[in-house]
Amino acid sequence: MSLLSDLINLNLSDTTEKVIAEYIWIGGSGMDLRSKARTLPGPVSDPSKLPKWNYDGSSTGQAPGQDSEVIIYPQAIFKDPFRRGNNILVMCDAYTPAGEPIPTNKRHNAAKIFSNPDVVAEEPWYGIEQEYTLLQKEVNWPLGWPVGGFPGPQGPYYCGVGAEKAFGRDIVDAHYKACVYAGINISGINGEVMPGQWEFQVGPAVGISAGDELWVARYILERITEIAGVVLSFDPKPIKGDWNGAGAHTNYSTKTMRNDGGYEVIKSAIEKLGKRHKEHIAAYGEGNERRLTGRHETADINTFLWGVANRGASIRVGRDTEKAGKGYFEDRRPASNMDPYVVTSMIADTTILWKP
Repeated sequence: MSLLSDLINLNLSDTTEKVIAEYIWIGGSGMDLRSKARTLPGPVSDPSKLPKWNYDGSSTGQAPGQDSEVIIYPQAIFKDPFRRGNNILVMCDAYTPAGEPIPTNKRHNAAKIFSNPDVVAEEPWYGIEQEYTLLQKEVNWPLGWPVGGFPGPQGPYYCGVGAEKAFGRDIVDAHYKACVYAGINISGINGEVMPGQWEFQVGPAVGISAGDELWVARYILERITEIAGVVLSFDPKPIKGDWNGAGAHTNYSTKTMRNDGGYEVIKSAIEKLGKRHKEHIAAYGEGNERRLTGRHETADINTFLWGVANRGASIRVGRDTEKAGKGYFEDRRPASNMDPYVVTSMIADTTILWKP
């Protein structure tokens, strides 16, 4: 085994200019990540200098067998924490051979919204809190839980320390460092309310980069859990009953919100979000109705309400923001399995571009 790990850790730059690029894209379910690698003649730091590539869309549920070619366009580059050296991870989006975005390509429309001059001028910042659950592979039951049984009730696990409270910390820490290495703007991690559930935060990130960074952070986490032999779940309510669900709270601000007098801008943005509540909920993740029940730090899915420091609201404004009269707010509605391209661009569209 030591020879195997020696080979995996070979430093290619000792002997060659060549680098390995791992192209990543989103599969047909909208949540499954796919990737494959290719050799490049030398280091690349600009995605537009990378070659486009293709894959068999009939094997990912994204194209029919008789016309199965899907083309991937490189969009963002990150350092590869697995191969290290000059090797890279490449976030891509998917198109037909004619250059049309395929239906599961949500990045294309998001990029259009984020390149609108009115949005560019507002410099939208995002901080996304990605919750997830680690499951035992053979039984699909949370890590640290007795098989077929339950641990003690919630309370001791949130940010908890100790063998009977924190399950999977080695995975979480490995992921944290790998994301920092990759160049993802990961800002923190913590244990969550339900045992076996954790959270990492990405941001502040501007515009489309929030979606790119969150997807690549998810990819790195999938790869680490693969090595650890643990299943990663983004289900918004993995365990029925008196257990917290998993969300992807999205913190948001614009330039005018961050400047003096921004609190009034925040309030009018929240009012607009309330008017499009149904449309946002429909785009905020599958199975979210199992999570947004009005219990376990959520607002009911059919109700829109906002408040200062209220974790039972749809939108929460922090005490600091209220006090300073400027800052940001948190949209608590997105589910853990949301598409960050959809959620971030929709928030920008509703609060900046939409004129009700």
